[in-house]
Amino acid sequence: MKKRRGAGHRGGRGNAGSGKRADTNKPTTLKDPLYFGKHGFTPKNTTPVFAVDLRYFQQTIGKLVSRQLVSEKSGLYTVDLAKLGYQKLLGGTVGKFAQKVHFITEYASAGAIEKVQQAGGKVEVTHPVDDTPDDAEKAEKPGNKEPGNKEPGNKESKKPTA
Repeated sequence: MKKRRGAGHRGGRGNAGSGKRADTNKPTTLKDPLYFGKHGFTPKNTTPVFAVDLRYFQQTIGKLVSRQLVSEKSGLYTVDLAKLGYQKLLGGTVGKFAQKVHFITEYASAGAIEKVQQAGGKVEVTHPVDDTPDDAEKAEKPGNKEPGNKEPGNKESKKPTA
């Protein structure tokens, strides 16, 4: 036979009733401001980009060659990041890159490209990103009027007469 019908004999469902008794301490979850509810915003149109640092290749290039994930011809390593499961090459944490490597990747940071080229390698980017600022694009469009222009056709130049 069941004790009671609902959750009353247990002090409620979930976290209800926690800390309601006088001789017990409240759980520490109640003190955590991020425990209840949803926090933050994640746009639905973002896709994660899996990135790898040059330091990884500096430390493990020998292992990758032995596993046949990286090919080597006369001292030049060829690395296809898509085969390794990465999409972007980063160069942030390595001071000076020592190996001569040819990387094939979707995206690469400017620092990574510079460090690889200094070592005698090259980076082949399959999806180049346009780094032109928005202001340059606006200035190139014909007929673009800045808001402060006082031309006869511009609505801002018409002032009401008193």
